[in-house]
Amino acid sequence: MGSTQFGNFFDFCRDSTLPVCNLLSDQHDQRGPWGGCELTGILLSDGKFLGNLGSILLCGVAIAAAGFLIHLSERKRAAVGRREMQIFLVGYIIISICEIFTVGEFPLDSKVRITFTGIHIGFISATTWVLMLNAVVGYQVIDDGTPLSVGLIVGSALVILIGSGYIALDTGFKWTGHFDSSYEPPNRNIGIYVLYQLAPLVFLVAFFVLESILVLYILGEKRPMLYLAGAAILFALGQIFIYVVSPHICNGTAGKIDGALFETLFTLLSVVMIWVFWSSITEDDWPMPVNNPYP
Repeated sequence: MGSTQFGNFFDFCRDSTLPVCNLLSDQHDQRGPWGGCELTGILLSDGKFLGNLGSILLCGVAIAAAGFLIHLSERKRAAVGRREMQIFLVGYIIISICEIFTVGEFPLDSKVRITFTGIHIGFISATTWVLMLNAVVGYQVIDDGTPLSVGLIVGSALVILIGSGYIALDTGFKWTGHFDSSYEPPNRNIGIYVLYQLAPLVFLVAFFVLESILVLYILGEKRPMLYLAGAAILFALGQIFIYVVSPHICNGTAGKIDGALFETLFTLLSVVMIWVFWSSITEDDWPMPVNNPYP
């Protein structure tokens, strides 16, 4: 276990702009003690700076786009999983709001940044969980849009939100001191690593697998798979930019921008494509196979 990278964040925070890095440094800013390329962005007065302006602006676009998709969803009254899809989009809006203050480099008070970061991490875990449950809803195990369906989704998401958020906030504010060791290299925090890195990945993979089975084997169609595959590719591109390409962009632009800008963009496009996919399989005139039990 001594050489394993499981649970370590030092390399991630050195090379990428991640919200979790706000929690793992006594300086409580993205630059922290990591070294690597320093994201300077736009210089302000008094030696302060505004970094990741592109990500901040794109988050504004994401909030507006998700709000518009919620409106469009409301008009699809006969669509399976309409309320559940709207819950996912609300979670994405909250993530985008938090990202403005966690990934965006504002000259904020450290306590404000930590608070936004805790909420951000909690909602990443909870919203990816909601997305996975959106795939389950398509199987109509429970009638969609009912108080039971909505209650189960919101209730279970709240449990994940509170659990993930608490661990993040406890790390940042040192409430119990349990996570104080994560302030020292290699900045290991197993709880955040599992809930912020691994669990969302598992939820996303489960979503794509469940939806693929639904489309190919139950609906017997192939066209919606183009939208689903597009969403997966766009999301993967965003992760490549933030985890792999980011330091090269930062060095190449002398710290003006890094991969976070592109991660925000591709995640937004992926969310839009997920909505297009959902819309395509819930059209009122969708050709349903004979003896198919799904309305």
